[in-house]
Amino acid sequence: MQSSENTGDTVRWRVIDTPPAPGAWNMAVDEALAASVADGGAPVLRFYRWEPACLSLGRNQPARDRYDLDALAAAGIDIVRRPTGGRAVLHRRELTYSVAAPEGLLGGLREAYTAINRALVVGLRRLGVDARLQSAGGRAPVPSLAPCFAEPVEGEVVAGGRKLLGSAQRRLGSVILQHGSLPLHDDQSLVAAFVVSPQPGVDAPPATLDALLGREPAWEELTAALTAGWAEAFGAPPCPSSLTETERARAAEAAERYASPAWTWHL
Repeated sequence: MQSSENTGDTVRWRVIDTPPAPGAWNMAVDEALAASVADGGAPVLRFYRWEPACLSLGRNQPARDRYDLDALAAAGIDIVRRPTGGRAVLHRRELTYSVAAPEGLLGGLREAYTAINRALVVGLRRLGVDARLQSAGGRAPVPSLAPCFAEPVEGEVVAGGRKLLGSAQRRLGSVILQHGSLPLHDDQSLVAAFVVSPQPGVDAPPATLDALLGREPAWEELTAALTAGWAEAFGAPPCPSSLTETERARAAEAAERYASPAWTWHL
C-alpha cells in the first residue's frame, strides 16, 4: 500500500489518470481509493472517463420507474448509482475527477468541498477559463429528477454565471470522497429526454469548456492544467501513480454491487 509522503508540513498527493471504463467500475475504483486512504495511504486526485456513456444517479435520488430504460439503452447509455448524493449527471463528453482524503486534512465536509473546488478553479484559470466559486445565496439541492447542473449552490465552481462543475461528496468512515463532472460539451440537456415525466423549468444548461474557450481542450492539456492548479493550491506537485493490486481487487469486488439492479433501483 502506498503511504503518504510529506515535505515539511505538505502532504504529497497521488494523481491517477485511469482509462475510460463502465460506470460500475468507475464508482468501485473511487470506493477502493477511499479504502486505501483509510488504511493510511496518501490522499488521491483521480481523473477518469466513462465508456459507455453513463447516467449516474445520486445515492438518495428517487429513480425507480422514473427513467425510460428502453430509450437509455437505445442511446447506448448505461446507468449507475453513485455512493455520493446529488442529482443525475450524464457522463459522455466531459472529465470526471474524484478526491479521496482523510477527514481533517482539508477540514470538515464543507471546508473540504470549498478547498477542493478552489484548487480546481486554479487549474481551470490556467486554461484561460474565468472560473470562480459561487457566492452565498444558492439553495442546497434536494433529491429530485432535476439535472445536477440545473442551478449552482454556494461553493460550487461557476463560469459566466452558470454552473461549470457538478460535484457530490460523502464521508466514508474517516475519509472524505468527492467527485464531480466537468462538461466539455452540453450533454446534460439530454437528460430530460430520458425522464418519464420531465419536470418543467429545471433544464438550465451548464457552462461548458467548449463554449467558454471556443475549443475543446485535449485530455492531456486539461489534466495537466488541473494537476498544476492542484500543486499550486496545496503547495506540492502530486505524485503520478496508478492503481495498486489491492485497489484493483477491492474495486472488482465493489463493482459487482454497483452493477446490481438492487443497488441502482433501491429508490
